[in-house]
Amino acid sequence: MNQHATTTTIRHSACPHDCPSTCALDVEVIDGRRIGRIHGAKDNAYTAGVICAKVARYSERIHHPDRLLKPLVRAGAKGDGNWKEASWEAALDLVAERLLRAEEKDGSEAVWPYYYAGTMGLVQRDSIERLRHAKKYSGFFGSICTNLAWTGYVMGTGRLTGPDPREMAKSDCVVIWGTNAVATQVNVMTHAIRARKERGAKIVVVDIYDNATMKQADLGLIVKPGTDGALGCAVMHVLFRDGMADWAYLEKYTDDPHGLEAHLRTRTPQWASAITGLSVEEIEGFAHLIGKTPRTFFRLGYGFARQRNGSVNMHAVASIAAVTGCWQYEGGGAFHNNGAIYQIDKRLLEGASLKDPKIRHLDQSQIGRVLTGDAEALRHGPPVTALFIQNTNPVNVAPEQRLVTRGFLRDDLFSCVHEQFMTDTAKVADVVLPATMFMEHDDIYRGGGHQYLMVGPKLVDPPEGPRSNLFVIEELAKRLGVADQPGFGLSEREHVDIMVAQHGYGTFETLERDRWLDLQPEFDTAHFLDGFGHPDGKYRFKPEWNGGFAPNKPPASVGLLGDHAMLPEFPDHVDMIEVADAEHPFRLATSPSRNFLNSTFTETPTSLKKEGRPELLLHPLDAEALGIADGGRIEVGNTRGELVLHAKLFDGVKRGVVIAEGIWPNSAHERGEGINVLTGADAAAPYGGAAFHDNRVWVRAV
Repeated sequence: MNQHATTTTIRHSACPHDCPSTCALDVEVIDGRRIGRIHGAKDNAYTAGVICAKVARYSERIHHPDRLLKPLVRAGAKGDGNWKEASWEAALDLVAERLLRAEEKDGSEAVWPYYYAGTMGLVQRDSIERLRHAKKYSGFFGSICTNLAWTGYVMGTGRLTGPDPREMAKSDCVVIWGTNAVATQVNVMTHAIRARKERGAKIVVVDIYDNATMKQADLGLIVKPGTDGALGCAVMHVLFRDGMADWAYLEKYTDDPHGLEAHLRTRTPQWASAITGLSVEEIEGFAHLIGKTPRTFFRLGYGFARQRNGSVNMHAVASIAAVTGCWQYEGGGAFHNNGAIYQIDKRLLEGASLKDPKIRHLDQSQIGRVLTGDAEALRHGPPVTALFIQNTNPVNVAPEQRLVTRGFLRDDLFSCVHEQFMTDTAKVADVVLPATMFMEHDDIYRGGGHQYLMVGPKLVDPPEGPRSNLFVIEELAKRLGVADQPGFGLSEREHVDIMVAQHGYGTFETLERDRWLDLQPEFDTAHFLDGFGHPDGKYRFKPEWNGGFAPNKPPASVGLLGDHAMLPEFPDHVDMIEVADAEHPFRLATSPSRNFLNSTFTETPTSLKKEGRPELLLHPLDAEALGIADGGRIEVGNTRGELVLHAKLFDGVKRGVVIAEGIWPNSAHERGEGINVLTGADAAAPYGGAAFHDNRVWVRAV
């Protein structure tokens, strides 16, 4: 008998990472304790057997030799890398002691629990809110990712839903706008390519550079960053001008189509050409393709909304679908996110009954300003002197990185980071706690890019040392004197049972048995044929920018944000962006890379090998004018800072535009600072959000 024989079984899970696909996974479990290859579930109609390569090789991550395994306490100066190991009991005692000390000195708002989407599992991600509310710690306004896009979409539709994303396969034209789907949500391509193979559908990609998705397109349109709204307006101008607007649909389902038509008379292809960098012929051809193809499906991403005018851009582009009336048809309409279809009861999980409306909210995107004492960012309240961090890496991923780093290095700031690897944020912490990964604990997931409620059960035991987010929250609650408050003392599975019970979704056990639950609404609801989400049931060409509903609207204590007085009455192009000037002649976007996901996977060997090194994509003619050679060291900077990258000459971008792909660790850059040294944290109108792709910079040879 072979004593070394292994047994491989297939178990089932869901991808926890911050990607709209939330893929259904078939996981190879070796000898009941190790993870092998991961596959997309073929019997899930959205995942359809396809997942991204970085998750397929997740064994590199979960079994990585550099994974954190022991609690660590800082033993030297902040950031110098000297640590001593501690027991879990001692480490948690120290964290609780320092949180209590901060509270005693400056009040409960001096403590700021800070988290985000390192896991999209509802229990592991959101339990921190229960601790926050129980202790009256500073509130968390999670602005960094979705606000600009969600606000723009919902200002038109009134509801964060849309057509079944699987309908892309039934479309005659799929427009992938502002998302590099090959890199960030591969299943979009699965369904779009199926439509092309089975129906002869055209795939159109609108983006700011010739990326991997555009290479799959029948028609690729490269626009200048922040000008998508101008393209949307010119397309609608042509639709009205050439008799391709569906007036029966417009009169029934929209608020002011005649006002829109009049407004757009001056938004000609010539006008948009000067703004976007597209030719008049490209704009006219695109408009006619849409106008002559009723089954056009607009798959709208987050990327083109990450500008200071991002909400305006999103609203303008979604409005095209209302002008053509393509929402009437299977395989037609505009889709961004399905968040509103999931009726999950998170009140007990998040401790809603414990919430004090008088507690201030601090803007996640402005953590650098908060930690360096900016009075406005602090809402004119006490300083933050203690941070407890889960599921995010702000020293690397947050804007205004120099302020963030300076804040973390304050002698009077205590920070505890619960993490899987020694990230840039963990490196400057006082206490680092090792965290489990998604196959080592139970949780539940919902997909923004599809319609499945999905379960991720524990498949293997973690190594000796790491503990789940829920474990840490529960242990801190005991030490902080709030463990008797509602919601504490429950397991992951008990929380899930409570969250799904109210709407008859079953239990953790039934979800685990069935693997997922399809919550796709009926056709008429999904396509807004029984009315849009506004009280009058109309799509709004005239948004209520200064007070209308949005899914992540800031609390009243925060109010309107950004230059909201500039927001237009109708869809338009608004120069709220960082327009290039003589001192900063280039526009920089920090686009996603294929093998990283924000700062996740930057530790895995294959991802690192495939990405190579931090580079700046630069048009060859711009490089020639600056005396920059391919592969040469260049410095890029603005008023926020500067850093060194290597030039990659690339003619798939407009002149005057530069692209830095991926969020590399700060340490991957030669000066130890990352790309977010260059990005700004000023809140975008009307409800906040980080404009990561909206930066004016200078570039020069080193």
